[in-house]
Amino acid sequence: MAKAKKRKELSKGLLVLAGGLAFTGCGQPVVQTTDAVPEPAASQSSAEKPVITPANWPLQQPPIARTEAIENKIKTLLAQMSLEQKVGQIIQADIASVTPQQVRDYYLGSVLNGGNSAPGRDNRAGAAAWLQLADAFWQASTDTSDGRPYIPVMWGTDAVHGHSNVKGATIFPHNIGLGAMREPELMREIGRVTAAEMQVTGLDWTFAPTIAVVRDDRWGRTYESYSEDPQLVASYAPHILQGIQGVPGSADFLKGQHMLATVKHFLGDGGTVDGKDQGDNQHTEAELRDIHGTPYYAAIAAGARVVMASYNSWFGEKMHGFRPMLNDVLVERMGFDGFVVGDWNGHGQVKGCTPTDCANSLLAGLDMFMAPDSWEKLYQTTLAQVKDGRISMQRLDEAVSRVLRIKAEMGLFEQVKPSERPLAGRYELLGSPEHRAVARQAARKSLVLLKNNQQLLPLKANSKVLVAGDGADHIGKQSGGWTLSWQGSGNKNTDFPNGESIYAGIKQAVEAGGGKAELSENGRFTDKPDVAVVVFGEEPYAEFVGDRSHLAFDDGRALQILTELKTQGIPTVSVFLSGRPLWVNPELNQSDAFVAAFLPGTEGGAVADLLIRSPAGEIRHDFQGKLSFSWPAKATGELLNWGDKNYQPQFAYGYGLSYSDNTELAKLGEESGISADQVLNFSRYLHAGKAVNPWQLQLLDKGQVTVVTEPLQKSAGGALEAAATDRLQQEDSVLLTFQQDAAVAIQHAQGMALDLSRQANGDMTLELEYQVVAATEGKVSVAMQCGEHCKSSLDFSGYFAGMAGKGWQSLKIPLRCFTAANSAFDLSKISQPLVLEASSGLKLQLAKVRLAENEGQGQCGN
Repeated sequence: MAKAKKRKELSKGLLVLAGGLAFTGCGQPVVQTTDAVPEPAASQSSAEKPVITPANWPLQQPPIARTEAIENKIKTLLAQMSLEQKVGQIIQADIASVTPQQVRDYYLGSVLNGGNSAPGRDNRAGAAAWLQLADAFWQASTDTSDGRPYIPVMWGTDAVHGHSNVKGATIFPHNIGLGAMREPELMREIGRVTAAEMQVTGLDWTFAPTIAVVRDDRWGRTYESYSEDPQLVASYAPHILQGIQGVPGSADFLKGQHMLATVKHFLGDGGTVDGKDQGDNQHTEAELRDIHGTPYYAAIAAGARVVMASYNSWFGEKMHGFRPMLNDVLVERMGFDGFVVGDWNGHGQVKGCTPTDCANSLLAGLDMFMAPDSWEKLYQTTLAQVKDGRISMQRLDEAVSRVLRIKAEMGLFEQVKPSERPLAGRYELLGSPEHRAVARQAARKSLVLLKNNQQLLPLKANSKVLVAGDGADHIGKQSGGWTLSWQGSGNKNTDFPNGESIYAGIKQAVEAGGGKAELSENGRFTDKPDVAVVVFGEEPYAEFVGDRSHLAFDDGRALQILTELKTQGIPTVSVFLSGRPLWVNPELNQSDAFVAAFLPGTEGGAVADLLIRSPAGEIRHDFQGKLSFSWPAKATGELLNWGDKNYQPQFAYGYGLSYSDNTELAKLGEESGISADQVLNFSRYLHAGKAVNPWQLQLLDKGQVTVVTEPLQKSAGGALEAAATDRLQQEDSVLLTFQQDAAVAIQHAQGMALDLSRQANGDMTLELEYQVVAATEGKVSVAMQCGEHCKSSLDFSGYFAGMAGKGWQSLKIPLRCFTAANSAFDLSKISQPLVLEASSGLKLQLAKVRLAENEGQGQCGN
């Protein structure tokens, strides 16, 4: 892929542009904004050797003064602690890989639950199970019967849009929607509610908020950012922080109904080349400071006590091992006086390091390793490195002191066990009416009206409304990633007892006015409606799984529904669910009204609050959302940020209609600007029995390759047949019949290679959704190819033989299995993500091949 183009960036200055309607060079309408916008920052040539000069960064004094009592407490504890206890204090283990007894045995300072970790490995575990486990970890860490000092453990979690790992909790809109509200004060309430619901389950530390400034919307974490504008992000950071933590200097700062927050990811995660997650940021130092650093100054001044290091690098230097940023800038210039925690095994990406061995990261300024499954061996190697002098006792004591200081500020040394705290066990607070009202208000204010031709909206409450699309009655889809699990996939409406789908909200609103709502995912109806609301968008994802090579919305089902409805003369309203702006010009053209809903969370009724009038015909709520990200006029994925030279968006930063606007959007151009060879789908290879563009399903027979293009296709030598076959719908799977030894493979149409190394680090799997119609007595293997002479094959002969006649199954193969089977296998150069080889007799019906979360179900073969 091409490297990020050099452009002028935003700085701390403000430039106010007059509002009004403008047009791009292609004649497409662009609405300008009156939002304040930073001016371009100073730039340097990328040919110069990049260097961080701390003196170039503003000097800020620590906002929270150290107290004599806490400093004396730290000195006393350090004098009492053994070397083993000190090392344990700077290591954080995941609850899926550590027991309370091990927390005690290794003196661990912290635990976390990753996105797929929950009590009993059940992502839908009840709140009581969380509280019970919190007690177990607390009691293990505070048992001083052997004479150890009393140092409680901390439990951290990714409560990134509410306490989103716990069933029944209030789920707020993701940050991209909250940024569209332009209402920083409401962020304080969101923080307060999140902290309260976390304390119900006994947890005391959240890995939020994300204060990244995203510059390339192809990044899979775009929705975790409030805006492309550093000033907007900086204006939000203090409010969400103080909602969670309280106000520095107040009696309840980090105590009472407040708790510990984390600002992340330091620094430059939103500015990597091509928007690649965990990639390389090649911004100049001035851009790094003025774009990505600006929110951190605001957050630290507001009392941030934990900063999470970022996965990304800066010109090849991984942040987890980059002392000029972690120490010289963050601590010595920004005035940060808390502790720096790593990201999930992020230290293992530092040059010369592995997840179990990384003195360099600690020496660079990391204070706590996030070592989810690598913690035990990391503990041993770190202990040895202190003993042999590679890590000085001074640096170890510094890191331990920083952790202890925050624990003291939180009042943990005087705190009772989690279940005895004021909000603990008050399960009625999870998704309470008061908390849901805050979430509904946030969702309502986050929606952006892009189009309202002929002022179709708001709809009369007595209308006959068809509600269509696969997002209409799908709370999981409207909530997105980081919801009950890391990817947020597989969630059903029953998993959200305190949530409401968009359809349910519309149904309630129109029935209250004497109207009728009919739900039909495919858009077919029994009674012709007055209007159709079509809800569609991206499937849930998180982190690198959501990385894209382009910005085209590439699911044509909604477009087909909209087109069919339009041909029948039915007015259409589109509600688009997405984690970023995407090129949807064809869908916009087929819609009379179009709402960018982003990921509104569990309060789907907020959509109806805006779309449907009251029974008396009054407007119940008006749109106030304004785009916090520029909307693309092309799908190419070229950088598009407010203030850039030659800025030509489809909808500008700050755009958003209200009901007082009478703006007609003309037909938009439908040339996306991308060709097939620019498209790379990272995670879906086969869907409904058909290869997902740009992948091909290939039949391999005696050295010859046949690409499947017909409903019935045979390999060149006749050894293998592929037939489109019905499963749930017409021809939504492919039946593979092996007459002789042969193979079926999936390969990129242009031969491009796929880098799955990050996915392997995230414990992703290759998932096959299949059924064995007839087994073979011969061999069956599943392989991946990384070039002509690079392959790793796993034997699944016995597995598939045992599945004959058992109906539809899901096989998940962890990507790490392929490297375990072949140490030379290179996951960064995958040419064929699937090669299934089988002997004669096998009949395998295949519906889907994709990357998926492990969820503890992975298998490496016989």
